[in-house]
Amino acid sequence: MRKPLIVRILSALDSRAWIALAAFLGVALVAVPVLHLAVPEDSALHVSTYAITLIGKIMCYALVAVAMDLIWGYGGILSLGHGLFFALGGYAFGMYLMRQIGRDGSYGADLPDFMVFLDWKALPWFWTGSEHFGWMVFLVLAVPAAVAFVFGYFAFRSRIKGVYFSIITQALTYAAMLFFFRNETGFGGNNGFTDFKRILGYGITTPEMRLVLFCLTALTLAATLVFAAWLVKSKFGRVLAAIRDAESRVMFIGYNPLWYKLTLWTISAVLCGVAGALYVPQVGIINPSEMSPGNSIEIAIWVAVGGRGTLIGPVIGAFVVNLAKSWFTVSFPEYWLFFLGLLFIVVTLLLPQGLVGLWKKLMKKEGVAA
Repeated sequence: MRKPLIVRILSALDSRAWIALAAFLGVALVAVPVLHLAVPEDSALHVSTYAITLIGKIMCYALVAVAMDLIWGYGGILSLGHGLFFALGGYAFGMYLMRQIGRDGSYGADLPDFMVFLDWKALPWFWTGSEHFGWMVFLVLAVPAAVAFVFGYFAFRSRIKGVYFSIITQALTYAAMLFFFRNETGFGGNNGFTDFKRILGYGITTPEMRLVLFCLTALTLAATLVFAAWLVKSKFGRVLAAIRDAESRVMFIGYNPLWYKLTLWTISAVLCGVAGALYVPQVGIINPSEMSPGNSIEIAIWVAVGGRGTLIGPVIGAFVVNLAKSWFTVSFPEYWLFFLGLLFIVVTLLLPQGLVGLWKKLMKKEGVAA
């Protein structure tokens, strides 16, 4: 008898993985809120609002890294344009947040503030329904999925792969960035969206809302890891691995790689859109710079540093690289890009399996020595 889908998804992780996941959720959902709300600010154990915002932001990046690992580590497709899907999700939810500013009457019109400044008289058609939370959540999922599906269909049908695929994804992202920079497109131009006030009527900067967003991000990351583990262990995942390793042979035995690649590509884009939607209210801004090719390259670096094809590796890589970035940009801002480039070179030449691969080697040596 075939097991229900939810049972098969939950059985994707072994006992050690479940223990690690439970520990992560225990810290994120219990320890952090208690240390933030119950411990005095002058205590060394107090978790500050800055720390919650920083870790919440990095968890959004970790979600993007897992999405990237699915398409690159398990599908063998290196994308240098995932920053586009991340930004599309952020812009979709940012539209809802901007409408909450206009609806409070601060600018005397039911319009986002930047439209008032530009003397717009009415909302563009694509802003219709943006005041509704449910509709914008749907767009967070649907817009990245639609863009990814259309682009991926023509790219995979044409059997574009390797470095050529990477280049056209980067070109797509750069073209979108130039489009969003224009004021007349209705997305805030160079400044993008910022100065958010409320979500569902609650203040976006209150400690309680910060914690809610933090916990929601942690839950989403945990659920994504479980889903991704099930996906790569399913028949679908095994076919994808075969396509990655020997696409021609898979075609000869009757499988069409197009739909497998396209499905994984679209799922990966949707996960990036969700990460973008969680990122925007925590950071407080979204602008076209999120679509810069450099940001998409950095996503690939997170995956490479942590360990491609491991799921947990990209999460580790996202935390390691972004915590280092936070320190470098404060202490030695002029050296950050040099460090990032050196890190990528070292990982490529000396640690092809990333930090997870290094850890496995060390554990194996200790086991042999014992």
